[in-house]
Amino acid sequence: MKFKTLLFDVDDTLLDFQATEKKALQALFEEEEVTLTDEIEATYKQINSQLWREFEQGKTDKKTVTDTRFSLLFDQLNKTVDGKKMGERYRYHLSQGHDLLGNSKEIIERLKPDYDLYIVTNGVAKTQYQRLKDSNMTEFFNDIFVSEEVGYQKPMKEYFDYVFDRIPNFEHEKTMIIGDSLASDIQGGNLAKIQTLWLNPSKQPAHSEIQPTYEISRLDEIFTVLE
Repeated sequence: MKFKTLLFDVDDTLLDFQATEKKALQALFEEEEVTLTDEIEATYKQINSQLWREFEQGKTDKKTVTDTRFSLLFDQLNKTVDGKKMGERYRYHLSQGHDLLGNSKEIIERLKPDYDLYIVTNGVAKTQYQRLKDSNMTEFFNDIFVSEEVGYQKPMKEYFDYVFDRIPNFEHEKTMIIGDSLASDIQGGNLAKIQTLWLNPSKQPAHSEIQPTYEISRLDEIFTVLE
């Protein structure tokens, strides 16, 4: 067998984060009695992506991401909000979303008898555990590694060292990470010296400095890689 251990990202790999995020933002803005326009949503995503990118690069901590993204957004709308409290309410709404991405659950069920499956995610622990539980996915994974609990995040080598130390009979050459993010999943796998599978539904070009071992546009194509 080519692989024994498969490490899965969560958001936009197994669960449809885009759908969950939209519902959570709509609920939050309704509470604030502010209309969530396409422009405001795009601005939020830009701010949020930048903050998470800085977190993945080790330039900021997770608390800064979760506590400031909404105050930064509403600053641009000339409105003052309690960013920390708004972030807490948003994370609650987010934790209620567990939309599956395509037929991801059926794919995981098919893989479970033959592979050791693990979750590797940079999300907020409480939110991610709730979403995986509600989507009935938890039972298929040997363990779940959330950056908040690990103390490091993807793509840091220290994150993967922590994960590898907790996988029984771990073998680098028989391990692959599957995820949608070049910056965290694929770069992380490269730094950790394991094989990588990039889920790239929109067929974006890879950065020249971050190259995946394999690339697929739909998760069910994983079986062609594993053959």
